[in-house]
Amino acid sequence: MNLKTSTNTQPGFNLGKSLLGTWNRLGMVIILIVLCIVMSIMAPNFLDTTNVTNILKQVSITAILAAGMTIVILTGGIDLSVGSIVALSGVVSVMASQAGVNPLLAMLIGAGAGYIIGLINGLFTAMAGIPAFIVTLGSMTYVRGLAYVISGGYPVVLESNFFRFFGAGSILSIPTPIYIMLFVYLIMFFVLKYTMFGRHIYAIGGNEEAARLTGIKVKKTLVNVYSISGLLAGLGGVVLAGRLYSGQPTAGNMYELDAIAAVILGGTSFTGGIGKVQGTIIGVLIMGVITNGLTLMDVSYYWQLVVKGGVIISAVLLDRLRS
Repeated sequence: MNLKTSTNTQPGFNLGKSLLGTWNRLGMVIILIVLCIVMSIMAPNFLDTTNVTNILKQVSITAILAAGMTIVILTGGIDLSVGSIVALSGVVSVMASQAGVNPLLAMLIGAGAGYIIGLINGLFTAMAGIPAFIVTLGSMTYVRGLAYVISGGYPVVLESNFFRFFGAGSILSIPTPIYIMLFVYLIMFFVLKYTMFGRHIYAIGGNEEAARLTGIKVKKTLVNVYSISGLLAGLGGVVLAGRLYSGQPTAGNMYELDAIAAVILGGTSFTGGIGKVQGTIIGVLIMGVITNGLTLMDVSYYWQLVVKGGVIISAVLLDRLRS
C-alpha cells in the first residue's frame, strides 16, 4: 500500500522539481521579456533602437558594479561602499588628468583608488574578522567624505577628450560603456566558471569552514574578492566621470542598492554559494527596463523610488523563496 502511494506521487514530485529547476534557470529571463512587452504597450517608443541603446548605456555603470558585487555576495558577504568608490574614483581620476597626467594613466589611478579601498575592506573583513556589513558601511561614509574633501565639495571639470571617449564616446554607433560592460562580464564569467579562484569563491559561500578544512586559503580569497569589487567600482567611477565630463563627489549615490538588487534578482543567493554572473546582467536589465519604462510614461521620480524600493524587497523575497 505504501509502495503504491509512493509510486503514484513520484511523477508529480518530479514534475514539480522540474518546474522549479526551470524557474530558477529562466524565471528572471521570462520576467524581463514580460516587462519589455508591457513597457512596449504602455510606451510605444520603448523598443526603438535608440531607446534600447540608451537603456544599455544607462545600466552599464550599475552593471559593472554588480559584477563585482556578485562575487562578494557569492562568498556570503556584502559591499556597501561601491557607490562612494564611484564618486572618489571619478574625482581622483579627473583631478589627475587636470594635473597633466596622461589620460590613460589618470584613469588607471582612479580605478586603482577603488582597488585600494576594496583591499582595505577585504583586510578588515578577512583578517580582522569584522563583519563585512560594518566594514563597508564605514567605508561608504569615509570614502564619500574623502571625495568631498579632495574636491572641495564641487564638481571637477574633465577636459581630456580621450578620457571623455570612455564614458561618452561610441564605436560603430554603440556607446563605449556598453563595450566595457560586456568585457567585464566576459572576464567575470570566465573567472567564475573556469578558474580555481572561481571555485574557491563558491566553496567559501557554500561553507566557509569546510572550505578552510579542504585547504582553501579563505582569507586570501576574501581579500581578493573585495579588492576586485573595489577595482570594478573604481572602473565604474572612471566611466561615469567620462560620461558626465566631470568628477562629482555626489556621484554614485545609492548605486550600491541598485547593484545588490540586480545581483539578487539575477539569482545569486544572499547567503552565498549559489549564483551566476550571467544572471546578474539579467537583473541589471530588469532594473533598467523598469526605470526607463517609468520615465517614458512620465511617472514621477519620487514614485520611481517607491517602485525601486519595492523591487529590492521583492528581490530578497524571491531569494528566500528560492532558498
